[in-house]
Amino acid sequence: MQTQTHDLAFTATEVRKRYVSWDRGEAEREWSCLTLLARHAPGVAPRPVRRESHDGAPVVVMERLPGEPLGGAPLTPMQTAALGRVLRRVYDVPLESVLAAGLEERRYGPTSFALTVADWLSDSYELGECRDPELVGGAVDAAARWLTTRTFPQPQLVALGIADLNPANVLWDGQTCRLVDFEDGGLTDPAYELADHLEHLAGRLGGVFDAEALVDAVGLSDAERERMRAYRPLWAAFWLAMLLPGNGGFRRNPPGTTEAQAAHVMALLD
Repeated sequence: MQTQTHDLAFTATEVRKRYVSWDRGEAEREWSCLTLLARHAPGVAPRPVRRESHDGAPVVVMERLPGEPLGGAPLTPMQTAALGRVLRRVYDVPLESVLAAGLEERRYGPTSFALTVADWLSDSYELGECRDPELVGGAVDAAARWLTTRTFPQPQLVALGIADLNPANVLWDGQTCRLVDFEDGGLTDPAYELADHLEHLAGRLGGVFDAEALVDAVGLSDAERERMRAYRPLWAAFWLAMLLPGNGGFRRNPPGTTEAQAAHVMALLD
């Protein structure tokens, strides 16, 4: 599952992002995404400056953007509208340019992610560490069954996506949102992206995103909204897996977070 993937160093004008290794292709994805956005949607994300290596690890150097990370409070209507506009600019990067850049499906993309999460949930966990092992175990079993029997929408890999919309990856300067952290980005479906964004634990627990308002701001079609709703339980199940004992999310979050996520998963499945 997810672990720390990079270290950051800042100057007044640049951010130097050093990745842990070459193995998962984060540096390549980030550079390709930033290059496409600089060409087709300037101002949405940092401008890529140069590539380096340090102690055998890849480095991407990018411009330093103004603004402060979101996430400390629910977004205002102005912030939601601005975030919707910037996400739409990302999705509107011409598909032929994304394909020509050689970008493949985003990490944890829609073609195989359900089976991956089901496999994670099938592992053995010491649920006795949970406050309510019965609730958590029931949610794990229900989510695993749902993931292996559910027929998901046919993936529509038609757009570029950031993948990880932790609110901390959205910078706000008082008027404009800008996005950082494209190391998992790539070819995707906007409906799948929004499901991921709305279920992100850092945003959902703090009520950062107003789901309906953000979807409206992005401008999803009726068909896309239907696909988004179909994908939300998948991402809720992903966060349940991350919050199980032995995984990083269990250690980093307050006691009771796993139970709250289990209840959320059950509510979505119902």
